[in-house]
Parts: sequence; structure tokens; C-alpha cells
Amino acid sequence: MSGITYVRGDATAPSVKGVKVIAHVCNDIGGWGKGFVLAVSRRWPEPEAAYRAWHRDRASNDFALGAVQLVQVERYVWVANMIGQRGVRTGSKGVPVRYEAIDTALARLADHAAGLGASVHMPRIGCGLAGGKWSRVEPMVTGRLVRRGIPVTVYDHGD
Repeated sequence: MSGITYVRGDATAPSVKGVKVIAHVCNDIGGWGKGFVLAVSRRWPEPEAAYRAWHRDRASNDFALGAVQLVQVERYVWVANMIGQRGVRTGSKGVPVRYEAIDTALARLADHAAGLGASVHMPRIGCGLAGGKWSRVEPMVTGRLVRRGIPVTVYDHGD
């Protein structure tokens, strides 16, 4: 038992009460336009605008692998842009996912979520276009969030 609730549905529309953080993995090159971010952008313009500004001003901020940017999109809803992949293409260095960066970002996310008293909602982060394996990511989610008492729901899209 992982302590993670798995549901079929849209991670951008969690149906629980209270403060919610929708977490997803971004790349470290400023690209936004494929995968789960499209669903985020269809619902709210702020996370993409904040991510692009964060990347543009990266010389003077914390934009790097493992960093987390929280963007409030509704009174009780935040989106966590987590930098967890190097680039966007599979190449000589393998798939874009960077597990250490996701682990670091999840630890930072846990602090934010605990401070907000929030539950966390996500797709299977790092396992779509980033090329990661859920068998590697799930223990990080459990260790960083669930063990701290933060409720986590993972969404599998589809009917």
C-alpha cells in the first residue's frame, strides 16, 4: 500500500475540498507546449506565464533542476511547476527525466504543501514525455509527501 490514491480523471480538476496543489514536471530549457502543460494552460494562463518569466530571468533566480515554483490560480488551487527534466529529447544521455531533480522538487513541494495545509494532485509525473518510470517516481512521492502526512492523488487520464 503506497498511501497514494489513484483515480481516473483530469489532474487539473481535483474534486476534493480544501487547498490543492497540482504538481507537474517541467524541463530546464524553457519549453512549454506538450504533454500535461497543455491541460494546465487550457484551464489557467498563469502557470505558463510564470514559468516563462522564471526561465527568462533565470540568471537572477533559482530556476534549475530541482526547483519549484508555486503559482496560485484560484483561491484554493495552486500549480507547482517543478523542474525535473533536462531538455526535452531523448539523446545520448538517455531520456530527459532527472530522478534526483524530481526527488529534490518533491521535498520542496512537501514543505509548501504542508505550509498551505494542501493536498497534492498530479499525473504520473516524469513518466510521459520525460520518459521516466513510475516504479522509480512512486517511491519518491511516497517518501517525500505521503510519509509527511500530505494526501496525494495521482490521475490517469482517460475514460
